[in-house]
Amino acid sequence: MVVPDCEYGENGVFVFGDCGLNENPDCEQLAEIAKSSSESFEQLVGKPAKVGMLSYSTYGSANSELTQKVIDATHLIKERYPEIKVDGELQLDSAIVPKVAASKAPNSEVAGKCNTLIFPDLNSGNIGYKLTQRLADAEAYGPLCQGIAKPVNDLSRGCSAEDVAGVIAITAVQAMDS
Repeated sequence: MVVPDCEYGENGVFVFGDCGLNENPDCEQLAEIAKSSSESFEQLVGKPAKVGMLSYSTYGSANSELTQKVIDATHLIKERYPEIKVDGELQLDSAIVPKVAASKAPNSEVAGKCNTLIFPDLNSGNIGYKLTQRLADAEAYGPLCQGIAKPVNDLSRGCSAEDVAGVIAITAVQAMDS
């Protein structure tokens, strides 16, 4: 996602995961989506990923199976991939808005600065990316398929010629590194 005139993320650049393929990942799959998404962000943007594991709750403000999945996935990532800068569970505003993060997640290394946003399921991810694309006039590239041996990407049925060119360019960058 490339959001014009945006102070959040990496000057308006984000990776959103998973918005197109895995309908309801379990905590293990969600952790792997976060790992792949952080790698994609760093490969494509050339900056460190700051991963926000999104939920409707920040640090236990709500408690359910839905929030627990995100909490468990966050623990798995921190345990398996300590080099990844990640935090969760975070509401979207806690993940990207510094002022909100200072209030809701004051001790977080990444809250308020996230550029890689991991949605807990396909419903929320797809809604989030389309909402961002349409309301912010953002450029949405993908879905980019991760965790596959060679680059494979997809396009939305409503994509433009510019979207096709953008995904081709991204795929070429991925191919150079594979």
